[in-house]
Amino acid sequence: MSFDPTVLHVVGARPNFMKVAPVLRALRRRAFGRQVLVHTGQHYDDAMSSVFFDDLDLPDPDVHLGVGSASHARQTADVLRAIEPVLEAYAPDLVMVVGDVNSTLAAALAAAKLNRPVAHLEAGLRSGDRTMPEEINRLLTDQLAELLLTPSRDADRNLEREGVPPDRIHFVGNVMIDSLERVLPKVRSAEGLEALGVADGEYAAVTLHRPSNVDDARQLADIFQALDEIAAEVPVLFPMHPRTRARAAEFGLTLDAVRVMEPVGYETMLILQAHAAVVLTDSGGMQEETTVLGVPCLTLRENTERPVTITEGTNRLVPRRTPEAIVSAFRAARTDGRNPRRPERWDGRAAERVADAIEKWAERRGVRRGAAHV
Repeated sequence: MSFDPTVLHVVGARPNFMKVAPVLRALRRRAFGRQVLVHTGQHYDDAMSSVFFDDLDLPDPDVHLGVGSASHARQTADVLRAIEPVLEAYAPDLVMVVGDVNSTLAAALAAAKLNRPVAHLEAGLRSGDRTMPEEINRLLTDQLAELLLTPSRDADRNLEREGVPPDRIHFVGNVMIDSLERVLPKVRSAEGLEALGVADGEYAAVTLHRPSNVDDARQLADIFQALDEIAAEVPVLFPMHPRTRARAAEFGLTLDAVRVMEPVGYETMLILQAHAAVVLTDSGGMQEETTVLGVPCLTLRENTERPVTITEGTNRLVPRRTPEAIVSAFRAARTDGRNPRRPERWDGRAAERVADAIEKWAERRGVRRGAAHV
């Protein structure tokens, strides 16, 4: 019997969007069944969500759950509760979850309880730090998934050590680089800098949002002090995450010399990265993007789930996040200059390998293709 397989893709936060967009395009080019896009609304305001849909040319979601912001437990529970009837209504043959946010784990758990197979895009990443909510999300999602799509060889090794059968693991490469490649000519152009009022290679770009940095008043104060000191040497542009802005206000912290901006869209953030002298961040995705862009990156964390960006890229950790350590690392990174590097299969073709893996999985499971849904 032949029927149209349904793949239900779940996104909830900005990093998910960059990874799902090329996969959706690849599957639609192949007319592989029906693609359903569900946005949980974990990032829910215009600057943090819909602008990214526009930049990535993502279709409007078929379903928007609108769960919004909350504690980790409540947000996970809200997604679980909201997505269950969606899974029952669409009865997908495969549920694709992405990355390591709360929506990822919640959707995977809901699907598994309904006996719906789960694919995890960006599987196998590990920081070794179980105090990070994202690490728990990664570990549990990978145990629930039937199809584990990894971005790097170290991710394969992590899964094998955890007892995942090798036939479930597929090294596809980094799909986020597919999205980057799509806009790279525009990003490389210096035209985008004019509106930002900075010169190529003559400024630092900053993002911060992780609890270990922004929920600790003393830690955030130290980082703010370091940024003001760096701003005495070069302009510092800081698109501030709503979470960071709220915590800074709560702690009574301000930045005197740093140019604080509203959150920006995908392309503008890439332009900021591509032309910076140094990027300072706690974002996982920016560790990857700066590696391909060749821009020195300082990761203000004690660990990273993306060690390939250190061994093969331009990233370095700043585990002691004192003002002195951050400023010293900035000066060293600025001296290093730009040096583009590409880990294996970070080549802009990862989405095609994801589509290959899904088609082979469907054949093995006896999920047969009919005519594609319009």
